[in-house]
Amino acid sequence: MSALLRFLARIRFRLLAFNALLVFLPVGGMLFLDNYEKQLLDDRERAMVDQGRLLAAALSPAEGPPDDARNGERNDTLDPEFANDILIRLQRQSDSRIRVVDTKFQLIADSSLLGPQREPVEPIEPIEPETGAFESLLYRMGSLPFRIYRELFVPPRPPHGSADIYVSGRPIDGSEIRAALAGRYGAATRISSGGQRSVTLYSAVPIRGGDSVVGAVLISQSTYRILHALYKLRTGLVRVFLASLGAAVVLSLLVSQTIARPLVRLRNQADAIVDRRGRLRGRFEAPDRRDEIGDLSRTLERLRRRLEDHINEVESFAGDVSHEFKNPLASIRTAADVLLDLESLEDRKRFTDVIQREVARMERMLSAVREIGQLDAQVEVEEGESIALGEQLAGVVEAHRLRGHGAVGLEQRARDLVVFGSPERLVQVWENLIDNAQSFNSPLVPVEISLDSDGADAIVRVLDRGPGVPESDFDRIFERFISSRSRDTTSIHTGFGLAIVKAIVENAGGTVRVGDRIGGGACFEVRLPLDDSARER
Repeated sequence: MSALLRFLARIRFRLLAFNALLVFLPVGGMLFLDNYEKQLLDDRERAMVDQGRLLAAALSPAEGPPDDARNGERNDTLDPEFANDILIRLQRQSDSRIRVVDTKFQLIADSSLLGPQREPVEPIEPIEPETGAFESLLYRMGSLPFRIYRELFVPPRPPHGSADIYVSGRPIDGSEIRAALAGRYGAATRISSGGQRSVTLYSAVPIRGGDSVVGAVLISQSTYRILHALYKLRTGLVRVFLASLGAAVVLSLLVSQTIARPLVRLRNQADAIVDRRGRLRGRFEAPDRRDEIGDLSRTLERLRRRLEDHINEVESFAGDVSHEFKNPLASIRTAADVLLDLESLEDRKRFTDVIQREVARMERMLSAVREIGQLDAQVEVEEGESIALGEQLAGVVEAHRLRGHGAVGLEQRARDLVVFGSPERLVQVWENLIDNAQSFNSPLVPVEISLDSDGADAIVRVLDRGPGVPESDFDRIFERFISSRSRDTTSIHTGFGLAIVKAIVENAGGTVRVGDRIGGGACFEVRLPLDDSARER
């Protein structure tokens, strides 16, 4: 069952099913032909009835020639000579067989005995029974589903009688004649005689003479021409059906090859891109095709490259952390080994301070590693909000002043700037940049902060009066464990502050970069997109 469901979910099957729906349009046409055939037969029968009624009115003794021209009297019997004369005149105007029957079921006039009928406008070539249209393989193939449908769903109909019921020399006493002689309209359908697989329609109309029925007009016509026209139409629809089916299959195979095969190839590449140990192996081939599958292939390859870069960065980060922890651990081990051999309390205290200082340094490094890891992995799910940037910077500057951590000056060149992000994280950005700038400034020189805008972004610049950053380190300065300070055991800086700044700013959709300050020093510039929703309000 699961295998069947998987097969039904395949794109190949769905494409084939969709295209196969198109071939049911000709099938609908074939089904409509039944109604069309019924309509044609009804129209034919109405035409025969109208013709019979006109002829019955013309043959009525009340309208016919006087039986005795001398006294003008009429009788209530049909005049065979007058009936034959009318049929002769109608012979060129009708393609039906017309017979006139009296009340004793005797034939008194028959159009088939009065000479050839008029030629049809479009003569139909006769078809031999053994090679006839209805015996053709194409027709039988196309009609097979409909024959099965009729056998299963259409109620059985009473069988038709044989047209051989009216044989020359015998009374014309069919059911329709009896109905007509009883004063009612009579109709019957019988299988045509001869090799043509068709039926013959019979319509009988009473001939009235005064208040009594004096005879009947029997109109008969074969449906062969109708069936032959329907055969041509059905055969044409079968051809359209087969052509549509073939085109649907070919198009389905073609489309499936251009859609399913590339998807299967992508699936195989995805299965092989990671080994059992979770390491990336191989790559997604980026084809030249410009459709959605080509876009998907290129997107997956970009995703693979980003994942590979992230894995390399994580591996590099793990190596850097391991390397950075070696120095304090080596200092602790050395101090501990020496401490055991010292007898002076002063020397013991000095090495004990070294151990405590290195432990504190490792604690700061562990805290920074945890924080940067959370930022990278976005472990902390924080809800953002609209932030009035000028007010936030003013609060940070005031907090530094109250703590006595050094002078900070704020210049707001643009007012009412609103950004979207986490307030706590952005405060962390400003504090890290201020602490970094103060570490290079002399105690009496203030850190300068400016707030500006270019219409799309809010721009915050933090400037110091230190030695500046070498141009070669403009990009590396934001990497982990990178610092322009000399590495000494008394430094409280771990090399993570600017890396944390970059991670927070980029998570907020902004950018950060460093440059030289005019007059000496460094300038850190943070760009954050303005909150459009706040500006609309």
